[in-house]
Amino acid sequence: MSGDGSQPSDTMAERSADPTWKHQLLLNANRWVVTAGLMAFVFVGLLAAARFSPVSLRALMGVKDPTGTLFQALTTALITGVTLVVTINSLVLSQELGAVEDQRTRLEGALDFREDVEDSIDAPISPPEPSSFLQAVVASSEDRAIDFRDAVSDSQDDELRERVDDFVDNLTTHADSIREDLENAQFGTFDVVKSALDYNYSWKIFRAQRIQNAHADSFTDEAREAYDDLLESLKLFGLAREHFKTLYFQWELINLSRAMMYVAVPSLVVTMSMLLFFDSDAVSGVFFGVDILVWIVVLASTIAVTPFLLLIAFILRVATMAKRTLAIGPFILRESSRGEEIDWE
Repeated sequence: MSGDGSQPSDTMAERSADPTWKHQLLLNANRWVVTAGLMAFVFVGLLAAARFSPVSLRALMGVKDPTGTLFQALTTALITGVTLVVTINSLVLSQELGAVEDQRTRLEGALDFREDVEDSIDAPISPPEPSSFLQAVVASSEDRAIDFRDAVSDSQDDELRERVDDFVDNLTTHADSIREDLENAQFGTFDVVKSALDYNYSWKIFRAQRIQNAHADSFTDEAREAYDDLLESLKLFGLAREHFKTLYFQWELINLSRAMMYVAVPSLVVTMSMLLFFDSDAVSGVFFGVDILVWIVVLASTIAVTPFLLLIAFILRVATMAKRTLAIGPFILRESSRGEEIDWE
């Protein structure tokens, strides 16, 4: 076995097969901006439908009541949606509730993990902020990679030294970039999780294991110890990433719940007003070649569906993140090329 196969890019966006605009829409863009874009799409789409419809909305309202049926259904859906939001909040909060023994287990697990990280970063205490914590773990993997390179620098196996040099150069360059991205990142924003997802620790574990598998006979005790330390550091980063990703999911679901509450009330006011007080006969005139009645109904409909568009915007990000991080460890679920067949023997 020679070589290490194709090296993936250093960011999740570059590793993705999706075009840049789609990646921006699904992950990076502000969720309120995405919601506004969806509202504009609905608004323009309904106007276009009214413009090209063979029957005018005013004519339809003369023989039946399409707006009454529409806004009655939207009112029911909004009330049901608010109930759903309360259910989501209950599910998120249920993970924070429990007997004292359950809370003790959670606390001890968190403290044990922090102690493992403190051993890895050679510090008396690990940073409390998620961004600083991840920075410390990434820096630890960088330091241990350099120790690994130093441990094999005197090896008689030229191919081993070459492959380790290439591996460590890539890891340290990538680690520097990630630590810079995390410098001013604040948890609660997407920046912390984005940087964590960009650091493809699973590929680094896979590549280190391939080097060890191919050159096991050339490993000294010092090299093996340095290799084990490096793998331990990368594994700790994987655990930290999954932990903060889970916390971010909970954070986003809570933000979604609050946001939907904010927009559901004005939406409900609009739908109920259209049912109780709207009279199409009292509306006349044309604006930009379109009946003002159409403008009013289309605008009210767009406002009424805003909570659902907001839900779509938030869930798009959460679902995309979940899909791209389903596996923990050296499993790559996306399409990925390999420079060679792996000799597992």
